[in-house]
Order: sequence, then structure tokens, then C-alpha cells
Amino acid sequence: MPETEESSRTTATRTNLEVIEIPLGDPRIKEFVHFHWQLYKGDPFWTPQLNADLLGNKILGTVGLLKPENPYHKTAKATHFMAYRDGRAVGRISAVVNSRYNDYYDSKIGNFGFFEVENDYEAAEALLDAARDWIKAQGMSVMRGPGEYGNATHERQACLIDGFDSPPAVELTHNPPYYREFFERYGLDKAKDYHAYLLDLTLPASERLLKTAELVQKRRNIVTRPVDMSRFVEDIRLVIDLYNKAWAENWGFLPVTQEEADALAESLKPIIDPGLIRFAYIDGEPVAVIGTFPDPNWAFRPRWKWYGDNDFVRIARLFLTKKHFPRVRLMFFGIVPGHRRTGVDALLFKEIHDYTSKHGYTTCDISMLLENNDLILRASEFMGAHRYKTWRIFDLPLE
Repeated sequence: MPETEESSRTTATRTNLEVIEIPLGDPRIKEFVHFHWQLYKGDPFWTPQLNADLLGNKILGTVGLLKPENPYHKTAKATHFMAYRDGRAVGRISAVVNSRYNDYYDSKIGNFGFFEVENDYEAAEALLDAARDWIKAQGMSVMRGPGEYGNATHERQACLIDGFDSPPAVELTHNPPYYREFFERYGLDKAKDYHAYLLDLTLPASERLLKTAELVQKRRNIVTRPVDMSRFVEDIRLVIDLYNKAWAENWGFLPVTQEEADALAESLKPIIDPGLIRFAYIDGEPVAVIGTFPDPNWAFRPRWKWYGDNDFVRIARLFLTKKHFPRVRLMFFGIVPGHRRTGVDALLFKEIHDYTSKHGYTTCDISMLLENNDLILRASEFMGAHRYKTWRIFDLPLE
């Protein structure tokens, strides 16, 4: 294949189809990001993150994930590809090797992500080929995806395979049904599924939950409290400490760093309702945390109006409506080893249910739950929730 300049290498040329590499730092990364607005135009459910989350914005004070100066790139190598048919953009994909993840697992996994493509298998195949070849050239033995850049537990990721008839909650993905078909046709196999459950908060908590929580309070020295906004940074660091202890054995887990924790605290502060994040202590020791957040996707979902859906329009809508969000997302829940099966989960679930029902929230999305995490799956059903979405991570052996 012929090569032009290094920053714009043609990696595949088929019938009127061309795939171009766009390295990190290339100004055409804006076109890479904006492509999904073209693909999902008019979709009533698709809800992307802010452009500033990906490209950065000096006014908003954000360092975008796709900018070279983002801390993610200290331990990861990334590139991007776009597919064009007759000169028109029809798809995109990223390819990444995260050395911190591979060092943690002693693995050789490369990730493909930011995958978006029109209903055009030839373009999808060419994009996957480009990512596969780049990842293989880095010495990796498995290609995993989709994600954004990767598939660590705390990253936005996965291909929706069931539950296309409703909008995703914050930090969850939405895609056309044909993506799964394209991945399987290409030869990608299932690595892991994640589920989401939906809880109707307008209904009273189940009698079983109430009785269990009552018994736990009587029998154990458990004290709970909400997050303290006067010491917000310290409490977020406590959240991360408990998260790293509680999730350590989960598939795809990667410890959250202090730098990531501080960035998380800054990004979450505008939407936090303190009563929705609660800690549990046994004999004065923090042993569990439950993190629930008002769902900003209620405001961020594009309206497709004449005035557009740029970041400032969506942020304005967020601040105008954030006291009226109907949905919350239970984003994380963890109990440190040694204190599981003590009933602390029932107590925290009850407190969250009580708080949400008193403050006007009507539904709770509980996600993303690993398919083999029976403890949390049963707990979700115990609360009265039902499964309503499933996502899949795929692997492709390269050796």
C-alpha cells in the first residue's frame, strides 16, 4: 500500500473506500469526534458526552480525553482511523495499548474503541483491520473492545446488544443493533457481558428489604452517613479507596489513581446530590459505599432543534433542569472483603430508596453489572429491579 506523509497514512483502499490514520494530536481529531453527530442525527435515545470531555475546552477548564496532554496518555499509546467512501466519512475507530492495564494483568491486550460506522460492513471490516494491524504491530496478542479508549471497569465502554428502546443513563453507551452482527461476522467472540437493571422508585420498597434492613440495624453496630460537601475531596478519595478494595477481584478492574480521583471529583461536583452517596461504617471502620447520581443525560440528550446541541446549550439545560431529573443511576456499590453478606447492602439500598422517593426521583438505573456477579445481581432483584439492557465486550486472538 502506498504511504503519504506519516501523519496521514492510507491503510486500506477498496472500492471507493479509504481508511486514514489520524494520530493523537492531529487537528483532524475534531472530525473524528464530530462524526457521531452525523451518524446519530435525529436518534431519540443516543446521548453523547460533551464534546469538551473529548476535545477539551479552555472556558470549561477541561482537558479532553483525546488530547495528548490528558493524563491517560502517560501510560497508554493511542491512534485513530477514519473510513471514507467517495470522500465522505462513513466510520471511525481508535486503537490503544494501555501499558498500566497490561502491567497490572501481565497481559498483552490492545483495545479498539470509539467505534462508529454506518450500516456498511465493508467499512466496518476495513476499520477493524486497521485497528487489528496496529495493535498487532505493538506486540499484542488480543484485541478487545469496543470501549472509548479501553475496557477497564471505570471506563465508558461496550456494545449494546439488548435494550435499544430507551435512552442510556450517564456514562453508558448506545449504538445501532447491527454493531453486534458486524463484530461477530468479523470473528470477534464474547469476552464478557454487563447488565443494567431498572427500579421503579414510585413503588414502595419490598417488605423483604425493609425487614432485612431493620434486623441489620438491630444486630450490628453499623453507622451510615451521606457524603459531606464541606470535605468533598476527602470523601471522594474515601470513595476511591473503598472502590479499589471492593472491586479488586472483578473482571476488568484497574485501580483508580489519585489523579483520576481528583479529576472525577471535579467533574461530578455539579450534579451530586449528597444524599445519594452514602458510606457505611462498622465499629468506626469504613466498609462500604454506594454511589448514586442524578442522571444528567436527561438534560444532555440532544433535542435536534434549530438552535443546536452544542456544549453550552446542553450545559445551560443541565443547570436549568437539574432539580427535576426523574432518573438516577446507581453507578457503584462495594463492600470491602471481610464484611460482605452482613446485610450492609440492604441497609444502604433502603436508605437510597427512602431518599430518592422523598426527593422526586422516579426511576433508578443500576449498572453496569458483571454477568457473573451473582451477589449484586441478586441484590438488584431483591430491591425489585428488572433487567432492561445488556452490553458486550468482545475479544479477537491475534496469535
